[in-house]
Amino acid sequence: MKRFLLFCFLVHFSYSQKLLIPMDMGQRDHLKAYGLTFWILENNVNVEWLLNYRGGTFMTDSSPAIEKECRIRGINYELINASETMAIYSHIEQNNMDVVLLEKAPKIAIYTPPNKQPWDDAVTLALKYAEVPYETLWDEDVFQGKLEKYDWLHLHHEDFTGQYGKFYRNYHSAPWYIQQQREFETMATRHGFPSVHEEKKGVARAIKAFVGTGGFLFAMCSATDSYDIALASEGVDAVHSVFDGTRIDPNVQKKLDYSKSLVFTDFTLMSDPMIYEFSDIDYPPSHAPVLRGAEADYFTLFEFSAKYDPVPSMLTQNHVPVVKGFMGQTTGFHRDRIKHHIVIMGEDPTTPQVKYIHGNFGKGTYTFLGGHDPEDYQHFVGDPPTDLSLHRNSPGYRLILNNILFPAARKKERKT
Repeated sequence: MKRFLLFCFLVHFSYSQKLLIPMDMGQRDHLKAYGLTFWILENNVNVEWLLNYRGGTFMTDSSPAIEKECRIRGINYELINASETMAIYSHIEQNNMDVVLLEKAPKIAIYTPPNKQPWDDAVTLALKYAEVPYETLWDEDVFQGKLEKYDWLHLHHEDFTGQYGKFYRNYHSAPWYIQQQREFETMATRHGFPSVHEEKKGVARAIKAFVGTGGFLFAMCSATDSYDIALASEGVDAVHSVFDGTRIDPNVQKKLDYSKSLVFTDFTLMSDPMIYEFSDIDYPPSHAPVLRGAEADYFTLFEFSAKYDPVPSMLTQNHVPVVKGFMGQTTGFHRDRIKHHIVIMGEDPTTPQVKYIHGNFGKGTYTFLGGHDPEDYQHFVGDPPTDLSLHRNSPGYRLILNNILFPAARKKERKT
């Protein structure tokens, strides 16, 4: 009965002309389409996200201003009348599809150091290309309580264990590494921490509190596993002396508290500074990578019930079910290290690798995506940033941008 009333409600409002932003294979620029949708929400106009309909199409009331913006941004759109709108709603009602109302553009923050680093950030690239506004913050802002200003927070190639990205073996004498270490140590001292190791764990706990009070967290690459390691190692010296000047706790492995981590459990740390890896969470491991090559590396997205599981359905909207793999310091997650309550949204079914996961903590949620750059299979330190104008239909980058619209959705009671 409730579904029927919802259907009638939608039909009631369908008599005005609608503007459809298709997200199937026919869309000229999928990434810009997310930015346009965000822009519409910023202008206080609601958007309907048609889950599983033509690749996760967006629909809104038509207006000359929106049509003009579509043309300026090079986005395909269609104008449909009342009967066509009703036909779409009917089709959605009869299939594994649903309508999710997007109401308010979320306030976005990127956690990033103020100094330039010799690598780029896929989320920052995506937001810039899609023309989605965001702000940046760093540890100083976190400790000043500024996280509460934002709805959505992104963490990328960060190291919350205080081991400077485990770059010691190859880069400890590089000018950028020395400068970073000096700046991080100064910051830790300023905030009353004895080491960067302890200071970063303090940041991790503050971010966890942000999620617990309703924040949306999206992390990629090394910000995923290093974040959970920092939470689990609270109160324990878990790093080699080359990083903090003190001896690592000889019983560190036994003292890890997996109940404090969000996603991973029963992992084993790799504390040797000469090994470019944090733990056995990462799969394939960075210090012993399994190189299949860009042409042979793919992961599969799960198809969820749009009507009963709208959240993972939103996060996996795409125009293809199989996505090109891409590597990173943390390429993926070993399925044996993932807690049982975590929702797996993308995996390589032929290996232990899980690529894309989601979970809840308190009033908020977190989503982790393994890898560094969806359109640069092996992104090395010092490589130039990816030009997204050459990858405007990227399925991997669509997964990133699904996450920025997810907080805009009107909350529905989950049916399962």
